[in-house]
Amino acid sequence: MQMKHGAAMFDIKALGEKGRIEGYASTFGGEPDSYGDIIAPGAYAESLARHSARGTMPKMYWQHDPREPIGRWLEAAEDGTGLLVKGQLNMGVQRGREAYELLKAGDIDGLSIGYRVEGYEVDEKGEIWTLTRIDLREVSIVSIGANDHATIAAVKSERRVQEIADKLRAGDRPTEREFEDLLKGSLGFSNAQAERAVRVLLKGQGEPGDAADGLAFLRALAG
Repeated sequence: MQMKHGAAMFDIKALGEKGRIEGYASTFGGEPDSYGDIIAPGAYAESLARHSARGTMPKMYWQHDPREPIGRWLEAAEDGTGLLVKGQLNMGVQRGREAYELLKAGDIDGLSIGYRVEGYEVDEKGEIWTLTRIDLREVSIVSIGANDHATIAAVKSERRVQEIADKLRAGDRPTEREFEDLLKGSLGFSNAQAERAVRVLLKGQGEPGDAADGLAFLRALAG
């Protein structure tokens, strides 16, 4: 089994129980990674379909070590960016708690896939491999990744919310991005709800008087 890193800037979700994580295990297209590989859109489709048929998911390991499972992946799906995974660290085991603290502090930030290649294409120079079918076995949390284009998909971070709360307490006005992060991370707003709340509360683009009216907040929620 081969391994491929896909760095993802991680934050831990604070929605519900601690230890919820979400990010891209790898991204499609773009520049070749440090192994000279590019992953094609659809490369995971057959493998994910097999997992679905069996009622299984790729394993979640610490640093690709099968002796150290640290949680489980709850969802894995392709989108326009890459392979998006959502999971739950096992906070009942020491390594899971350690991974949580390291991720929260930003000391580690990587995801890495363990896989077998089932289909590929090679360029004329034999230097760049485009992987077209991948048998996905596991997705590990790792210290170092190799795909710098992978990014976090959803941030519900205790640390991020705390930073914005401190800014508000100091009397500073949050930026539009910070306000959206607070609404999505702390209150679970959808992207559309958070964007509407920003338009109404920060930009005053709702109905006349909305920006100064507490009712605007409820209107943003319903939008």
